[in-house]
Amino acid sequence: MLSNSSSSDEHRLFVGGGLFLEPAVSSSLVSSLSARASSGSVSFRGRKRRTAAASPVVLGFLSVSLSVKGEEGFVREKKCVEEEEEVVVAAAPAGMEKEEVGKDVKVRRGRMMNTTKHLWSGAVAAMVSRTFVAPLERLKLEYVVRGSKKNLFELIKSIAVSQGLKGFWKGNFVNILRTAPFKAVNFYAYDTYRKQLLKISGNEETTNSERFIAGAAAGITATILCLPLDTIRTKMVAPGGEALGGVIGVFQHMVKTEGFFSLYKGLGPSIISMAPSGAVFYGVYDILKSSYLHSPEGMKRIMNQQEGEDLNAFDQLELGPMRTLLYGAIAGACAEAATYPFEVVRRQLQLQVQATRLNAFATCLKIVEQGGVPALYAGLIPSLLQVLPSASISYFVYEFMKIVLKVE
Repeated sequence: MLSNSSSSDEHRLFVGGGLFLEPAVSSSLVSSLSARASSGSVSFRGRKRRTAAASPVVLGFLSVSLSVKGEEGFVREKKCVEEEEEVVVAAAPAGMEKEEVGKDVKVRRGRMMNTTKHLWSGAVAAMVSRTFVAPLERLKLEYVVRGSKKNLFELIKSIAVSQGLKGFWKGNFVNILRTAPFKAVNFYAYDTYRKQLLKISGNEETTNSERFIAGAAAGITATILCLPLDTIRTKMVAPGGEALGGVIGVFQHMVKTEGFFSLYKGLGPSIISMAPSGAVFYGVYDILKSSYLHSPEGMKRIMNQQEGEDLNAFDQLELGPMRTLLYGAIAGACAEAATYPFEVVRRQLQLQVQATRLNAFATCLKIVEQGGVPALYAGLIPSLLQVLPSASISYFVYEFMKIVLKVE
């Protein structure tokens, strides 16, 4: 850049120039240029450019100004301008930032919706299965809670005569209130824990030990959250429970007479029971499922599902309807047989009053003293009759609802 100007008394020529400097140019170089200049003016204008995620970056413009005055040659101009300006540069345009925020909100909403649908799948599975097997559940409680000595057919006749057909569904509403959230949390917790363990291990497929650990953790989680409703239901069907009224009446009576934590009576045995029960139930089902899917028949079914376009919900089941029901029944029977004594002890603990309350071990010894070891398995046959259809239906409905609701 060149410029000249004239006045009445003298002619003066100004010569100016400049260079844009890259950020990599050090300040020492600029200083040396300024020091070596015999005449003229050297100024450095620096700009600090700051990004959203980085430290300031200095961009420079080196300007040199020289003047010619008569025969004196080049004369350094005394005026030296230095300025420093800080400019904040956004990492991206505002429109892009809003777009990214919008995407984050959509992702979060999608996850919340997927979690809700996942929980509803387990809840619906519990409602359907429990309503279907409510009569068998009632027979089981008659043996465990009331200590009935009648054989199965005599007990069925007794209930039908005294309470009618609806007597077999007594307490089913409360049972649904307990099992629906329990199963919802249980199924969701198992899938969540299993996926997290898979991420931690880095394996392509969940190992058997990871399945058992996830199942145990899911059982403990669901038990802690849902035990109070189970305690209320047990109290309702126990002798004298009818006089306390419904769910609210039993709740108020227990809190008033025994305190709030009476709702958690039997928590220790419940956790000890549900940890292995959940481990066996989910572990056995997943092992059977994995074995089938790795078999030639299972691999062929997966290929057919991937190639098929207009498949209904039943055809989209990985195991198919019948195999899903069968594996669910086997898993439920194994879990029930392995943990049934804990169930008997837990029920007895829930019926004890504060004044004569015993710990879990003492309660177990008392049961054995009164009826021997078989007393720990009282009602096992009705319980298995109830568990077989319950477990098979619940797993079938759960897998079916995940497809219908499009759970990821």
